[in-house]
Amino acid sequence: MAQLWGGRFTKQTDDAVKAFNDSLGFDRRLYRQDICGSMVHARMLGKQGIISARDCEEIDQGLKGILEDIEAGRLEFSTEYEDIHSFVEANLIDRIGDAGKRLHTGRSRNDQVALDMRLYTREAADRIRGQILHLLSIILDLMEEHKETFMPGFTHLQKAQPTTLAHYLDAYFEMFRRDYLRVGDCRARMNECPLGAGALAGTTYPLDRAYVADELDFDCPTRNSMDSVSDRDYLLEFLSALSILMMHLSRFSEELIIWNSNEYRFVEMDDSFSTGSSIMPQKKNPDICELVRGKTGRVYGDLMSLLTTMKGLPLAYNKDMQEDKEPAFDAIDTASACIPLFAEMLRTIRFNKKVMETSAMRGFTNATDAADYLVVKGVPFRDAHGIIGRIVLDCIEKNKGIEELSLEELRSFASQFDEDVYEAISLRACVNRRLTEGAPGEASMENTLAEARKWLKAQE
Repeated sequence: MAQLWGGRFTKQTDDAVKAFNDSLGFDRRLYRQDICGSMVHARMLGKQGIISARDCEEIDQGLKGILEDIEAGRLEFSTEYEDIHSFVEANLIDRIGDAGKRLHTGRSRNDQVALDMRLYTREAADRIRGQILHLLSIILDLMEEHKETFMPGFTHLQKAQPTTLAHYLDAYFEMFRRDYLRVGDCRARMNECPLGAGALAGTTYPLDRAYVADELDFDCPTRNSMDSVSDRDYLLEFLSALSILMMHLSRFSEELIIWNSNEYRFVEMDDSFSTGSSIMPQKKNPDICELVRGKTGRVYGDLMSLLTTMKGLPLAYNKDMQEDKEPAFDAIDTASACIPLFAEMLRTIRFNKKVMETSAMRGFTNATDAADYLVVKGVPFRDAHGIIGRIVLDCIEKNKGIEELSLEELRSFASQFDEDVYEAISLRACVNRRLTEGAPGEASMENTLAEARKWLKAQE
């Protein structure tokens, strides 16, 4: 088959060059976006009197037939075509003749592919935002369930202060809420229509770019024709947002992997989301978490690949930009697979409440509260800090918790200790006295849950 651009050439393209140059093997997934964009372009050409009403109707019907045949499996992609654009146009010409040759009037493949990728990425952004909302709803359900599930909070992977599982999960709720908003911000910025920019300098035909933008649900046409065909910022921003999202999934996965270990036993993975060992019959491995953690690096690589491709390109379009699609598709596919799988795995996890509570009690997580107790009794905080540090050292030698020391033992360090210290440093008291906004105390968490429920409802 002759190339659509072959008029200037006297030789056929070398087979190896053609194979290296062609993109149909991966941009074929843009067929629906390409056809929908072409249908709107044809309607605009007809409206503007650039092509006849009859040609417009024939093009529209021909494109609808191609779309139906692709989706029904009656029309297969062939390697004889260079890309999805030439595949669609050539099949249209085969079906309707000369009218099909008029479709490309006032259009370049440069603005055509820019449109296709924006449409595809916009749809991906909407789909991924929906997946994030589903994950957020699961996290919120777990927060509601575990308002009184006490556990240790950590810094440096060392037990630090007591908290609740609800409060712990809320930290991830906030991360994924930001991801949802970040993808939404990116979607808003990409929602400008590049069609009509031509190869780089617009066209002499009286196109109605605003009509095309409106028909395709864009906010407006892009403002500069050179930027329109050479911009890949929206893809870079989207892949950056996906990388941050995957980083959050990876952090959460790492926590669950640690918590699933025999040393912690905070969680037990559901059998349906675990695998075994080919040699060790006792093993129950958190493979989903590990794969999500591993695939995060893959998405990072996709972002770095596109950043590297774009870093030295002069205006306007360059063939290098064909390299935007595979990393973009891979990042979208990877994130789209990880989010719902992680969400369902999380929904089925069993949290070992007693183990978590015991871990908090045995890790001196009430040490700060013991120091605060002395402060209330009039001891300067820095002195109280030193006293409790010496008590902790004594407890380590005796293999006891602070709350297990007798009043006499406590008073040997500071006379200000009284019987009320045991209530003050109980796990429940330590948590529920933390009432500042965003803290794990009961009253604060109720406000947090109410706000999260209201916000999530508003996104529906």
